[in-house]
Order: sequence, then structure tokens, then C-alpha cells
Amino acid sequence: MRVRLIKYLICVLVITACSCNNSGGDKTQHVVYKGVYSFGPEVKSFKDCDNGREFWVTDSSAQLELKYSQLNFEKPYEPVYVEVEGIKIRSDKEGLGSEYDSTLVVKKLVKITKEIPQDMCK
Repeated sequence: MRVRLIKYLICVLVITACSCNNSGGDKTQHVVYKGVYSFGPEVKSFKDCDNGREFWVTDSSAQLELKYSQLNFEKPYEPVYVEVEGIKIRSDKEGLGSEYDSTLVVKKLVKITKEIPQDMCK
């Protein structure tokens, strides 16, 4: 009986410890960004409508590039309006995004449209 109780308590402790360490993983607060996105073989850029700053884009949602390609543009780099949830990080010093100070890591695509609202994004 006593051994059974000890095994039960050990199991409870292990489960509790695992659930504490696995509480969401990514604790960074995601922010909604609204702006103009352009995509092509060598450019993945986002221009923030609020402040006009440009960022390199990394699509960890796997939806932004997919939905962009489904818009069936004849040429690459056609701008679209997007609203995305994500975080900004410092860009790598080497590679395609190195000419940008920051990278927008897209975690979730909220909206994508060919129609760029002129009252928001000048």
C-alpha cells in the first residue's frame, strides 16, 4: 500500500513538473501589425502603415506566403495589404534580410487583400 502511494505521488509530481515547463512555450507577446507586404524570389518585405518603417519578413505561420501565392499575380513583388500577428526581432547580419534593421516574424495571418487602404497606408 505504501509503495503504491509513493508511486502515485511521484507520478503526480512528474506530471505537474512537465505541465509547468510546457505552459505555452512562446511567452513573447504577439502584436497585430498592419501594412503592405511584398513577396518575391529575393524580397520578403513589410512596410508598417503606422510609421512607414520597412522590415524583412519571416513567415513562421506558413500562411502568409501561401495566401499571397494564391492571389495569382503575374509578376512577383506585387504589394498587398496584410494584417498579421507577430514579433519584431533584430535581423541577421548576413543573408537576404541583412539590409533591414529588424525582421517581422509572422505568427498568424489575420487578413490579406489586394486592396491597399489609401487612408491608412500612404
